[in-house]
Amino acid sequence: MTPTATTPPDVRPTATPEAEPAGGTGATVLAPYDALLLVSFGGPERPEDVVPFLENVTRGRGIPRERLVEVGQHYYLFGGRSPINEQCRALLAALRTELDGRGIDTPLYWGNRNWDPYLDTELATIAADGHRRVLAVLTSAYPSYSSCRQYRENLFDAAAGTGVTVDKIRHYSDHPGFVTASVDATLAALETLGEQGDPAEGEPARLVFVTHSIPTSMALSSGPTPRSAQGAYVDWHLAVAAEVTRQVSERRGRAYTGDLAFCSRSGPPSQPWAEPDVNDHLTALHGDAVPGAVVIPIGFISDHMEVIYDLDTEAAETAEGLGLPFARAATAGTHPAFVAALADLLLERAAATRGEEPAKPVVPGGAVGWYDCQPDCCLNARTPDRPALCQVDRGQVDRGQVDRGQVDRGQAAPTAEAGA
Repeated sequence: MTPTATTPPDVRPTATPEAEPAGGTGATVLAPYDALLLVSFGGPERPEDVVPFLENVTRGRGIPRERLVEVGQHYYLFGGRSPINEQCRALLAALRTELDGRGIDTPLYWGNRNWDPYLDTELATIAADGHRRVLAVLTSAYPSYSSCRQYRENLFDAAAGTGVTVDKIRHYSDHPGFVTASVDATLAALETLGEQGDPAEGEPARLVFVTHSIPTSMALSSGPTPRSAQGAYVDWHLAVAAEVTRQVSERRGRAYTGDLAFCSRSGPPSQPWAEPDVNDHLTALHGDAVPGAVVIPIGFISDHMEVIYDLDTEAAETAEGLGLPFARAATAGTHPAFVAALADLLLERAAATRGEEPAKPVVPGGAVGWYDCQPDCCLNARTPDRPALCQVDRGQVDRGQVDRGQVDRGQAAPTAEAGA
């Protein structure tokens, strides 16, 4: 069954109030942090980078080189260049402008997990520049092993021996700023469908929310215990999809239906992954005589290869072959509401670390994310004991010395100081 996120336009849950920026001026509003770090996945920027990049991504999984060369064809279609690094540069510039506009001059760095600029190089630079307390923004907005814990594991490795302590902002996909960007993009995409794809009378176009597929076992273990039957990864996407659907329905004065679909499945066919695939779902919608579809990539904050290949190329070709009117909504990118939200989340996290009680806005139906993750959250199936930063100390949990309130306020002790 397709996960469905439909909220009638007349249902108006009470939203959490918007956050008030922390008081103060300049870098003091981000105290105790003296540097900021954008943490991303990374991607090749030249054809000769493609296979070495894929080797970094898949290291330790035993994937033969010929398979990597095959996957690399997706990149070669676009000149051997992923758009993700350029997207990060644009986000860095937009966030720098937003912070400068608020009078915040805290230095902002950028490091990737899988390609230049690498995290270890960037954290060494941060240490050499004299900074010791870093606040990180992950470009992955949802909880799961591959979208959170793996980033934190890489941060642990990169920060080791530097004397730098790294914290992170909370998961933010259900922050009103991120959702506003998706609402605006969906409205713009609906306009491009026109009367044929989104007729004024009868059934409207279907909103198809898309994210990266992950193994079912990973999805089920996402988030801390107790978990829902489908895990936090799916739960969070459904909450975002429901709120975007509600706001779009309200803005256009008619009830839209939103479904959740997945892209970029990999791994052996015998291993269950989150479904339905977006191409299969478009085919099913056409069979149900749905007039058109808007694909909304809420699982990605910018135009990754999964967006420009899996959606703009493969899904668009599927829709064209079916004769199904199709439009792809923009990712959040540098939408002003999203960039402002990231700045607010930095201020919020700093205030919480100082022991204050900042507002933590989320959309109706959303959940407040975590500053320091629980030890049982988004487990590493291959190496369960691999250390990660931004995590509550397991011994404290076992001894009952940490409660959820401490975690939410950012007051629980992390697993280790990076420089220890």
